[in-house]
Amino acid sequence: MNAKIETKIGNNIRRLREKAGLTQEQVAAKLQIGGCDITRSAVAKIEVGQRHLYPDEILLLKEILKTSYEEIFALD
Repeated sequence: MNAKIETKIGNNIRRLREKAGLTQEQVAAKLQIGGCDITRSAVAKIEVGQRHLYPDEILLLKEILKTSYEEIFALD
């Protein structure tokens, strides 16, 4: 995947997480409860574009962050 796109999506996730008032640790815990094997460190890497997102993580992030796919994947 394109590094610029991954960085933009990561920035979107960080912004949405902060808007929701959640820490990386809280997001990781909610993802773990939802069945994803992920750590706070992995969430941090996603937010800076250093780690790919898996489909199950995307589905849960949408719910956890109470957002839309459009907001997660916005490239503008």
